[in-house]
Amino acid sequence: MTSVSRPLPRLVPAEAFADVPADRLLAVLEAVTMVLTLPHRAAERVDALVVPTGQGEDWRLTEAIRAWETGPALRHLLVANTDSAERTYRPLTLDRLRGLGLRRTDGVVLQAEPVTGTGRQAAWIVEQVRALGVGSVAVVVSPYHLVRVYLTVLRACDDAGLRIPMVPLPVAVAPDAPVPETGAAGYDLVAGEVSRLLRYPGQGWIATPERLRDYLRWLWSEHRLLLTGA
Repeated sequence: MTSVSRPLPRLVPAEAFADVPADRLLAVLEAVTMVLTLPHRAAERVDALVVPTGQGEDWRLTEAIRAWETGPALRHLLVANTDSAERTYRPLTLDRLRGLGLRRTDGVVLQAEPVTGTGRQAAWIVEQVRALGVGSVAVVVSPYHLVRVYLTVLRACDDAGLRIPMVPLPVAVAPDAPVPETGAAGYDLVAGEVSRLLRYPGQGWIATPERLRDYLRWLWSEHRLLLTGA
């Protein structure tokens, strides 16, 4: 996995995409459509929930905790830490999660040390999945960020020679709710995510469109029962 020279801005103007070829934009739209429309209720049937924290968005944690507390079949709750340089950063502890409603602590695994970047969060998630023998996961994160997280974890799995079923569980948050770190709304942050979805496959951070198609073909062929429950 190669490194990114410098972080891309989170707020990107529409004119930044004026020269992007149509086929590349269509590949992003394809990924967004196919990932976000995977059956969300399949999250009730997975082994573990995985949560990449960040941007001061406690709603990522509260959504995951709600699903965890109402899903006794879930075996693990894996929570990845974020960048301590964020203005809204707070240490990731069980006490903090208890304050957000956590009661069932058996199976909860927290990344103790802060990390920079979604790629490093994904690498930690894959390490835990392998170490714990997790068979399937649901990715819990805000809608604007979910597809990039999904593709980043998929790339990390691929790099580690690991293939498991993954389903999305987007957080129930209004798209105009201000994100605590920047004050920007989910609407405002979509362009920055699209910019990353366009650039990161070539930098080794996220799964390519071809890799995603191959993975979804496998997922629907081999794990339809998990996806549909029927």
